[in-house]
Amino acid sequence: MSTTADDPTRPPPASGDGPVTLDGTGLTVDELIRLADGGAVPVVAPEGYDRARRSWHTAQRLAASGRLYGRGTGVGAHRSVSVDTDDEASHGLRVLRSHAGGAGPLLPAREVRAMLAVRANQLLAGGSGIQPAFIDALTDALAGGVHPAINAYGGIGTGDLTALAQTGLTLIGERPWLTDPLEKAHDQPAGAPTPPTDPHPDHMPPVPRRLPTPVALQPGDALALLSSNALALGQAGIVCHEVEVLLRATHAVAGLALVAVGGSGEAYAAPVHALRPYAGAARAAGEVRRLLGMADRPVGAGRRIQDPFGFRAFPQVHGCALDAADALRRIVEVEVNCPSENPLMAPDGTTAYHHGGFFAAPLGLALDGLVLALLQTAQLSVARLTALGDPDLTGLPAFLASGPASSSGTMILEYTANSALAELRACAAPASAGHAVLSHGLEEAASFASQAARQALRAIDAYATVLACELVTAVRASRLHPVPPPVPTFAVAATALPEGTDDRPLTADVTTATELLPALAEL
Repeated sequence: MSTTADDPTRPPPASGDGPVTLDGTGLTVDELIRLADGGAVPVVAPEGYDRARRSWHTAQRLAASGRLYGRGTGVGAHRSVSVDTDDEASHGLRVLRSHAGGAGPLLPAREVRAMLAVRANQLLAGGSGIQPAFIDALTDALAGGVHPAINAYGGIGTGDLTALAQTGLTLIGERPWLTDPLEKAHDQPAGAPTPPTDPHPDHMPPVPRRLPTPVALQPGDALALLSSNALALGQAGIVCHEVEVLLRATHAVAGLALVAVGGSGEAYAAPVHALRPYAGAARAAGEVRRLLGMADRPVGAGRRIQDPFGFRAFPQVHGCALDAADALRRIVEVEVNCPSENPLMAPDGTTAYHHGGFFAAPLGLALDGLVLALLQTAQLSVARLTALGDPDLTGLPAFLASGPASSSGTMILEYTANSALAELRACAAPASAGHAVLSHGLEEAASFASQAARQALRAIDAYATVLACELVTAVRASRLHPVPPPVPTFAVAATALPEGTDDRPLTADVTTATELLPALAEL
């Protein structure tokens, strides 16, 4: 049982971080990211393990006295088909094998590790009825730096059945563990796999990894493991972390663009947002004021009596994205800390509830809402980028070019940003609007939270590109002013971004700007 962080066979946590305690009740998004990134090892709290053990004993007792779905019965449309007592162990193995039908590309290690951490913590919440050895194996995989091979397609927001079935077969020793994001799994017969190794740079000898001890599958374990949206939740946790960084960086980029066009601070005045008290809008305005050294009541107008919407409506629009990110974080932190399994073992051990708690409507809707809000604020970023190249607004050369009048300057970045914006717009089609009827009509709806999570991950990548294009343009515009703005955003970005306004490829500039965004988020 993984209850201490003192095992010398495990790699030490990265960056000096301590272990993350999994107790089934208090896992945060930030801790989840540390586990997903290998920056911490998990430690199982004894009270969580005791809770899981009691749930296991409850399931055994209830299954012996009457039928439980998935234990004494088939699954899905076979819910009323009885399973003979002497076939229950084989039934569970057939469930895992038959449900391990994922397809598509293998997922990155980070997403799979996030899934393992979520599922381990959920099982520690009690309610699943699974044998605690699965918790040991899940946490040992996280600590040992190994993960199962998981295909992208299979879940529809009513349980990540294929991903968790593939995980289950790996935990019992039928499928190999992976140790590197680029490593591929190959088909092999059942049985203990050969311990994998990490490819090491410079052709040095490979570093052996500690593999979890294969778990002996018992009746009821299979369905108990599958009854979760752990993959979609792990991906949503990554979305939370990444989008919060980008949204904070946006305050810095938008503020620099405001200064570069000689914009007015009136739209950011504290009294404006006190009279229309949306938390996100007030935060967005306050952050821009802080980063630009503005007073709460900015004095004096800018170059115009009113700025374009990209500047004037920024707090209102960006505030919605901040609020949506906060809402998603709340939902993720609820879901990763509660049991969702069907059937659900009552904490007092008296009964089991058959229910639909695995239907991930809250998660799917929150992810869809975030991407829609992100699209809105990305559209304003593109609008500000366009404004920065307009001499009527800035008093600077068209497209911030130098040299002959026909020079293109930053013209192409409008195209690049709009290309990324188009990808984001495609991701904003609500996955929750989908519909499916499955398993002979027994399951006549789905949340499609799995699709919403994948769309959100793509949307974040696209948004980072949009924002980086604006940053490159805002820095160039600031450099063209006689006196560059004395704001921290410019100081940080100008140090890293190349100087010069001659026509040249800007791909490297955008790449550098993208890499700068986390630093700007910390200003």
